[in-house]
Amino acid sequence: MDEELELIFDQTKESMGESIDHLIAELAKIRAGRANPSMLDGVKVEYYGSLTPLNQVSNVNTPDGRTISVQPWEKGMLQEIEKAIMNANLGLNPQNNGELIMINIPPLSEERRQQLVKQAKAEGEKSKVSLRNARKEAMDELKKLKSDGAPEDVIKDAEDDVQKITDEHTAKIDKYIEDKEADILKV
Repeated sequence: MDEELELIFDQTKESMGESIDHLIAELAKIRAGRANPSMLDGVKVEYYGSLTPLNQVSNVNTPDGRTISVQPWEKGMLQEIEKAIMNANLGLNPQNNGELIMINIPPLSEERRQQLVKQAKAEGEKSKVSLRNARKEAMDELKKLKSDGAPEDVIKDAEDDVQKITDEHTAKIDKYIEDKEADILKV
């Protein structure tokens, strides 16, 4: 019985942890006005016949707060990388100087900042839905245990524990969203 409960808790924590990890990755893609190499994480480059992440064919750096530099490991990749960045629909204009690609990050307008805040909050909501799904799965497993003859008070305590885990993870999501919103709105 205790092993079954432990397994349910472990699966729930793991599932909720994955939701938070996914949220962190998604929030990193939302730019906050400053240059950040993770802004180009979704860019894939045609490399010897296959689509390869940009950071696997070049060195991506931020020499200052408003610039991203992309230094390909092979000079012949400059045009491919430039094309891939433009096709990624990030609203960025790469400039190829024959050695490396420089991308100037324009300052965000107030309207664009509000759009990014909405986008961050939407990602937070998706993560909360994922948490609720994990909680529901755990509760369903507990109901099965109860119908299999587990003591009612043990199941009730376990349900309370699942809710505590859910509340803790929800608070983490709220904190990440709050931090990202402050980061986006900071001029």
